[in-house]
Amino acid sequence: MVTRLKLKYFLSEAEGTFSLVARCPKTHALGVCVSSATIAVGSAVPHVEPNVGALAVQGYTNFFLGVNGLKLLRSGHPPEDVINTLLKGDPLKEMRQISIIDSLGRKAAFTGRETLEWRGHIIGENCVAAGNALVSEKVLEAMVNAFEMAEGEWLAERLMRSLEAGGKAGGDRRGVRSAALIVAEREPIHESRPLVDLRVDLDIEPIKKLRIIFESYKEWLRITC
Repeated sequence: MVTRLKLKYFLSEAEGTFSLVARCPKTHALGVCVSSATIAVGSAVPHVEPNVGALAVQGYTNFFLGVNGLKLLRSGHPPEDVINTLLKGDPLKEMRQISIIDSLGRKAAFTGRETLEWRGHIIGENCVAAGNALVSEKVLEAMVNAFEMAEGEWLAERLMRSLEAGGKAGGDRRGVRSAALIVAEREPIHESRPLVDLRVDLDIEPIKKLRIIFESYKEWLRITC
């Protein structure tokens, strides 16, 4: 039986992660792509709500920072204020990494000084890339470049390309075991699928596996929509 203490520890240990939160200025879709050396990264790091915002809470991850972050965005707080509120009085502040983009396109990011090196974030035009325990800053540069070069594509596709670029640039210096892609459209793409929510939880090549799943999902959408 898993105790509450052990479960809390499991959900908190998401060190070594690279992600990108993004918004499409034309469709107002919001999304997150993420990959990590830990398993089940999609269950803890990405948080997305239609017409509200997208967050990635990583480093020493606390799931509830994402939940409360969306709540604050929903109440109208700008991303920078959301981060300040979430981290105010947090004894583990310097171990956190948070990136946010809201439905208006406002962006903010924080990288704690005690997250694993290489660590950092890049704020792009319609995206924010963040990572820790990376091989170098080139991982985030590749993610932002891939995302921006794919302008005009479906947001989910742009995020998928960004994640692939981050992986090819070296990604997590310890390797990766899980990946996730979550996108919330302004209008649901299908009555039974309000979100794109795809995950690979334990695999030696999770980003490649996520691409296979994503291509199958796109085919399913063409058949059913």
